[in-house]
This record gives sequence, C-alpha cells and structure tokens, in this order.
Amino acid sequence: MKRTIENLDVKNKRVLLRVDFNVPMEDGFITDDTRIQRELPTIKYLLTKGAKLIICSHLGRPKGKVVESMSLMPVAKRLIELLPLTKIRFANDCIGKEAKDMAEKLKAGEILLLENLRFYPGEEKNDPFFAKELASLAEIYVNDAFGTSHRNHASIVGVAKLLPNAVGFLMGQEVNTILDVLDNPIRPFVAILGGSKVSDKIYVVMNLISKVNAVLIGGGMAYTFLKAKGINIGKSLVDDEKVELAKNILDEAEKRGISIFLPIDHLCAEALTPNAKVHKVRSAEIPDELMALDIGPKTVKLFSRVIKKSATVIWNGPMGVFEFPKFAKGTENIAKAVSKVQGKTIVGGGDSIAAIRELKLEDKIYHISTGGGASLKLLEGEILPGVEVIEDAK
Repeated sequence: MKRTIENLDVKNKRVLLRVDFNVPMEDGFITDDTRIQRELPTIKYLLTKGAKLIICSHLGRPKGKVVESMSLMPVAKRLIELLPLTKIRFANDCIGKEAKDMAEKLKAGEILLLENLRFYPGEEKNDPFFAKELASLAEIYVNDAFGTSHRNHASIVGVAKLLPNAVGFLMGQEVNTILDVLDNPIRPFVAILGGSKVSDKIYVVMNLISKVNAVLIGGGMAYTFLKAKGINIGKSLVDDEKVELAKNILDEAEKRGISIFLPIDHLCAEALTPNAKVHKVRSAEIPDELMALDIGPKTVKLFSRVIKKSATVIWNGPMGVFEFPKFAKGTENIAKAVSKVQGKTIVGGGDSIAAIRELKLEDKIYHISTGGGASLKLLEGEILPGVEVIEDAK
C-alpha cells in the first residue's frame, strides 16, 4: 500500500501537488471542469492541514514550446471561482526565478498554480535538470494526477524520486477502485471495449480474458477481430499487423470458456463523413464498398442482454464514430444499458464518458475514471510508473 497524504505532516511546508488539469478548452474557456472538481477534496485537505500548496499540471500537447492557447491561466480563474476564500496566485512559468520567488513567499493555506509543465521539453523527456528545478520549489511531493501516471515524465517520476512523497485522494480512489473490481469482482463480470485502434486495447483483452466472464467488442477495433474470424469487413478499419494476435486471443478465450461478443450487424457508409448516407447491414458480413461506422440494432440488443445479466461492468471506448450523430446511437444505447446495471460499473475513455454525460447518467455509474490511458494500463495488468515510484506506507 502506497503512502497517502493522510500519512504526511504538511503544516507550514511547501507541497508540490501534481494534478491532471488537462481540461477541454474552447476559445480560451473551459468547457468541462470535471477534472478540477474531482481534485478539490485533495486540495482542500492539504490547505486545512496548513500546507503551502504549489499546484502543477500540463494542458494539451504544446511539444515543449510556449503556446498561449494552452496556458493554465483559465484554470487559475476557475480555481478562484471554486475556492473564493483561498488566496490563489498564478506563476507565468513552472521553473525559474519568478516561480521560485512566488513559492518562497507562499503562506500556509495559500495556492500557487504553475504554468503548463509541457511548455518545457524536459517534462516529457523526464529530464533530470527539469525535475530538479521543479523539485526545488517544494519540500514534499504529492501525485494526484491519475490520468498522467502511466507516463514516465519529470513531474510524475523524476520529482517523486527527489522529495518525500505520497498519493492524493483521487489517485488512491482511482487505483483502488479499478484494482478491487479486477481482483474481487461480483460475477458475472463483463468488459466492454471500443474505440478506433485495436492496438490501444488488444493487450487489455489479453489480460481480461483471465478475469472476466465475457468481453463485448465494438468500435473500430472490432473489425480486426472479425477479420481474424474470416468475416468480410469491407473497407472498415483494420490493423492487419494484429489480426493474427486477435485470432490467438479468440482461440484462448474459447479454451477458457470466455465469451467474446462481436458485432453481428452494422451501420455503414461509403466514406467517413458526418453527412454520409447510412447503410444498414443486417449481417456480420460487410459489402466491399462499405465501411462500418457503428454497431447495428441487432448488436445493440445482443450486447444489452449480456450487460443486463452482469453484476460488474468495465467499459472503455465508443461503439462507433461517436462524434458523428448518425453513428452515435450504438454508444448511446450501450451507455443506457450500463446505467441500468445494479452492481459496480466503471466507465473510462473520453467518448464513453461523454455519452454518459450527454444522457445525464453520471449518477447511475459507480465510478467514472478521470484517466483513459492510465485506466487502460491498469486493465492490462501493468503498474503505473507514477504509482510505483511513491514510497510504501509504513
């Protein structure tokens, strides 16, 4: 068990809190502040314990350069709105003289938010100098950035090696919830996987067939598995390099008595465009001139029946091209089915979560994960670098 903030004495100490404030932005405004809201319990706890709180995060992919549209200033403004009684300052840098001066002047119960870590190439390269400069701002390090803890970055791994450390409440909740479901599921246990790239989740499928009772596969990744079964997939998305591996997974699942359900009908089009004419293909076989862009109604009914009988569900990835309304119905219907499960349900991945939120079903989901990539690594059976580096509780 890793050390948590409850095991630390943070009174009058500068605490560097790594968070994931990689929030969606549009025209300089935050369109969804869920990641900020989910961080508040850890922030409030550290403040009440008298910490001098220095918060750092990345935003977007500026590739080691200063990109004005990816500044964390809008996040600072949102924090001020959410914590009106707390003095919050913003540094125009994350290392350097200004950041150090502001950190040294920080008082107990105050917050300093640093500028985007990824404005420096040293962040993603886990550069020792960048990590040392960042660590020099504080006396204690806390990692609560679950969504980025599968990355071997300076603020995730490098700094943790240089300071006394711990995990925050959000990190603990995310890791413990997912691992508990994987290790102690109430059965039947069903995994639903979607999304466009089979390479992102094929190792998840490999790990899960030793744990679940059934796997439902939709989205673009389904067509690599269908091709592995010898089914014609037309112009649908396929990863030819993974077809043989998909076949091996299907064979292994059959040996273990694990059911893998694939689409039995599809909504197709001749091209991937939002206004494309929809062709309903009522069998698993897809004509050569068409590409599948969503699961069909028969598949929705099949998947929904399996979900209805389940007691534990993990869902990551959409069933179709969710960003196009014509091909969003499969994902929406699966979201509704998952929301009716009486047991534990965990949803991760941007489009899966977006479907849950658009349908206002958040209150009917046991756990919505803040980190798609990190949760996938846990589902693969991997250890997150950002968690592994944290000291064990004594």
